[in-house]
Amino acid sequence: MKVFISADIEGTAGITVWDEARKGHAAYDEFREYMTDELVAACEGAKAAGASEVLVKDAHSTGRNLILSKLPAYVSIVRDWSGHPDMMMFGIDDSFSAALYTGYHNKAGTDTNPLAHTLTGTVSRLLINGEVASEYTLNALCAARYGVSSVFLSGDAGMCAEAKVLVPRIGTVATSEGFGPATKSLTPKASVAAIRAGVEEALSRDLKACLPKLADSFELVVEYTTPIEAYRGSWYPGVEHPAPRTLRFRAKDFFEIQRAIRFIV
Repeated sequence: MKVFISADIEGTAGITVWDEARKGHAAYDEFREYMTDELVAACEGAKAAGASEVLVKDAHSTGRNLILSKLPAYVSIVRDWSGHPDMMMFGIDDSFSAALYTGYHNKAGTDTNPLAHTLTGTVSRLLINGEVASEYTLNALCAARYGVSSVFLSGDAGMCAEAKVLVPRIGTVATSEGFGPATKSLTPKASVAAIRAGVEEALSRDLKACLPKLADSFELVVEYTTPIEAYRGSWYPGVEHPAPRTLRFRAKDFFEIQRAIRFIV
């Protein structure tokens, strides 16, 4: 059993303000360590469930956040950004049995995490086939392109609830809950214990039950915070520009949606 893990930071237990997620700020080192500890817990849970190989994508900001010396010897890691449209899922392929997500946050415009956003600060809403999508939505559908099930996610409570809309049987651990600019969260130790147990349990169930069905065709709508960003992206081949802050793109293959996002967001 090969397991792929996409690791973000804004859904890590305790994180509350942007300085805690941004390299170069004094608070970052502390939360970088918590991010790593949660990722290691997921790796340990996967190993306990029988994983023979674990590949991790460092999927936050620079792609160079995880403390490598803390990672188990059986783990491989993808750092930085290749430019491939799989982005936060780069490295996954059809040889993997399951995809896991740690440190995930809710989508732009939601109030369940003070750091909620979708990909960049330029996106107000991103919709797939009329439904507002999160980064998890995009990544779970990316995994599904390869026939890989999304079986576990840790992050804020709102993200956990929304993850179950796309994949009802996904295992989740809610690390925190947002209240405007404030959060109520698990302690790092409690989060690590819950993630390790949650991953082991999730990987011990029927993995195929967590494979979302891909639609026959896709419509991507991106609503930006400013018309400037929409204008810049409007030159991508096949993109429509129906409103000053809005772009639309249609495709049969979800990879084409991913490729468009790679260049217009």
